[in-house]
Amino acid sequence: MKKLSMFYSLVAALMLGTTFTSCSKDDDKNNSNTPDPVVTYHYDLTVVAGNHGGMSKDKSHITLSVASLSDATQQPISFEGKGAEITNYTMESITDGKYYYQVPVSSDRFSKLQFKGNKMTVVQEQKFKENTYKARNYTHAWMGDNTLVIMSTDGEHKNVIWTKLNTTDMTITGEGTLSIKVADDYNVLTTSGILAYRKSDNKLFYFYYNKKETSGSSKTTNEPFFRIAVINPQTMVVEQEIVNKEAAQMTGSAYGELLQQTVFFDEADNLYLSAFSSVSKKNIGKLLRIKNGAFDFEEGYNAFPEAKGKLLTIQYLGNGKVLAYSGDNAVGTSIGDVAYYYSIIDVNSKTSTRLAYNGTEIPYSSGSFSQRSVFNANEKKAYFGVNTADEQCIYIYDLAAGTVTKGVSIAAGYYFDQIRLFED
Repeated sequence: MKKLSMFYSLVAALMLGTTFTSCSKDDDKNNSNTPDPVVTYHYDLTVVAGNHGGMSKDKSHITLSVASLSDATQQPISFEGKGAEITNYTMESITDGKYYYQVPVSSDRFSKLQFKGNKMTVVQEQKFKENTYKARNYTHAWMGDNTLVIMSTDGEHKNVIWTKLNTTDMTITGEGTLSIKVADDYNVLTTSGILAYRKSDNKLFYFYYNKKETSGSSKTTNEPFFRIAVINPQTMVVEQEIVNKEAAQMTGSAYGELLQQTVFFDEADNLYLSAFSSVSKKNIGKLLRIKNGAFDFEEGYNAFPEAKGKLLTIQYLGNGKVLAYSGDNAVGTSIGDVAYYYSIIDVNSKTSTRLAYNGTEIPYSSGSFSQRSVFNANEKKAYFGVNTADEQCIYIYDLAAGTVTKGVSIAAGYYFDQIRLFED
């Protein structure tokens, strides 16, 4: 599964590795009898000093790479004097393996980056050709190992533009504009939307909606239900346009999946999307499904009916289990409110269980938007960060055992913002 990482100030520090055994892509293709290569990984922890960062452009994010997050007995991790701010790139970034891919602050190119020698290294960059994109405002999908599709609305938000990149050498292999037009009674499209690729039938799904913006006013009216565009990825022809009936908006539609994971496929290639609707003027999250072979959401299906607020991030763990981070509207909705909690959603039974440690539910956390969890498929463990009223700590969910243990803590004065897993 492709992993997302978003960095406002991509800051490198201590590149340490922990070792796991993993099959390479080449071994999978040729089924050779050569030994599996050894792949080493590290975790990147991202924090902000003083208060939460989230999607704010003016916060200085500090990132530290560590080999393990499991030792609860070690001294709290301190970030003081450890790291260097890199201001030319953003926290909103796509990651795969050991590389970062993004539109940098200059908004004139695509960048392939790598942390190396405690600094950010540019591996390759590709200047825009016809289509231009803004930093932080685009969505993406992977098609195979090396083809990355970038999509967004244009500068006036009237049309949807697309670009295909070969990430091996960052060449642009195709670009154009979709046939999607602004619907009657509206005047713009949502900024980025959400894009996903279904491998089983070779289809792209683009989730978007129309909006009406009033000149001279901050008031915006969205259409009541978002839309699904089914696209042929070879020709980029829109084959179907569907107005869904299950939810009003997708989570993270302005930032694509650059700040949080909101879409995934299960083993059967069913597509799941985090969305929400307004109930009594409060956003209530839903986890919707498009079954393999279908193109619209399954009627009446919601794997997260117990939602107390917006469903912010989802991370598929396998076997029908999802690590979810969501809010409780009764406690608060701002980024600084201690109002967010972790659950395990079962997509088959459509139930959720709030995660607990030593028999007690893990306290509510502060902080929204950014992805604060990662799944290490080699270990079958999920690591997730919590900013409670008393501490900043990482907890570990063991998928096989169904248990939670406590990991490392973070020194006082820092707010936990992100966690990512990378190959060395």
